[in-house]
Amino acid sequence: MEVILLEKVKKLGDLGDTVKVKPGYGRNFLLPQGKALPATEANRKVFEARKAELIKRASDSLNAAKLRAEKLAGKVITVKALAAEEGKLYGSVGPSDVVRAAEAQGLDIKKSEIDILSGVIRQTGSYDIAVRLHTEVETSLTVVVEELKG
Repeated sequence: MEVILLEKVKKLGDLGDTVKVKPGYGRNFLLPQGKALPATEANRKVFEARKAELIKRASDSLNAAKLRAEKLAGKVITVKALAAEEGKLYGSVGPSDVVRAAEAQGLDIKKSEIDILSGVIRQTGSYDIAVRLHTEVETSLTVVVEELKG
């Protein structure tokens, strides 16, 4: 299936590229989310007519992501969790726990933007996590996991 990308898609292509994708990926992800159009002659004309608007929207979204990255860079988020005496957690700390702790501190992060490189956190301590705000903008946060005092 060939599609015309309406925005930059990581590991696929840039705005305006015509790429060949598997039918399920195109039909179930790219088309419903407005990231692409089927590569037909009529859609090529529609794309050319909207190209300036799409480029402006892409640059606006990139600038907004850069501003958010500046606000988030170097922040420390503290997550409280139940832990055994050796620092091993009862359960784990994942992206949703980090989002809840960030919201409590007044930071705006979505669960889908968080990438904990080592998987979920199972020990108390300090961890660096990646926050992908845009395909071209990434920043890091420090998550401190502390024992919840009962």
